[in-house]
Amino acid sequence: MSTPPALSPCAEIVRRHDPDRFLTALFAPASRREALFTLYAFNHELARAREAVSEPMLALIRLHWWREVVQGTPKRHEIATPLSAMIAQGALLPADLMAMIDGREAEADPSIPDRAAWTAYLAATAGAVMRAAGSALGADGALLDRLTRLGSAHGIAGQLRNVPALARASRVLLPQDVLGAHGLTIHDITAGQGAHALRAALAELAIEGRAILADAAGPLPRSMIAAALPAVLARRDLGHAAPPAGRGLGDRLAVCAAWAIGRV
Repeated sequence: MSTPPALSPCAEIVRRHDPDRFLTALFAPASRREALFTLYAFNHELARAREAVSEPMLALIRLHWWREVVQGTPKRHEIATPLSAMIAQGALLPADLMAMIDGREAEADPSIPDRAAWTAYLAATAGAVMRAAGSALGADGALLDRLTRLGSAHGIAGQLRNVPALARASRVLLPQDVLGAHGLTIHDITAGQGAHALRAALAELAIEGRAILADAAGPLPRSMIAAALPAVLARRDLGHAAPPAGRGLGDRLAVCAAWAIGRV
């Protein structure tokens, strides 16, 4: 029996830290798969920019460091080096990567004021990731706009799943106007208070995610569908009042089925 090829450093980072996108990247054409792993590892580093520091200004400095990488400044780093190579090969587009960096700047703010700002933030983060993945697989035009919407829905699902973990780190990335309508403050969530009201607020936001998925669902070219497959997992998450903590066989089968029929 032959030994499976070892994962690249970027693929291993994605496997450990972003299992949803690792799973779905496996359905990309083999020649484009490493570009997706590199893209998703880059996204993980951008997400860490705020998580890994105590002050928002330090997060902006980390994001500027990545801007320099995308603009062509050589950096010795396990992700920056292959990212630069992918840019040089034309496998990843600087404009897509810059858009992802721009989106993460909102995380340096102490809170997200309202639903409109929250929707824009999701489109600029998870939406931009899926758009960049689609671009790496050859999508263009209206299909890229559709992928941005599907990515936003995946971002909503991720936000709702990660509320407890972010609250433990004293971070809340939910719209304050929706929280306020349910009698909640950011302090309530970080203090673990108002659980019933929080469930109601999250259920309201989940409705928005399901609406986006319903609007953007449909067939996709087989060569590009891997970019959109995280939306399949988002649909499953948004259909649960309390999404399970981990992924199971049903999640993997749903992704396989979506790939097989060419539809998310």
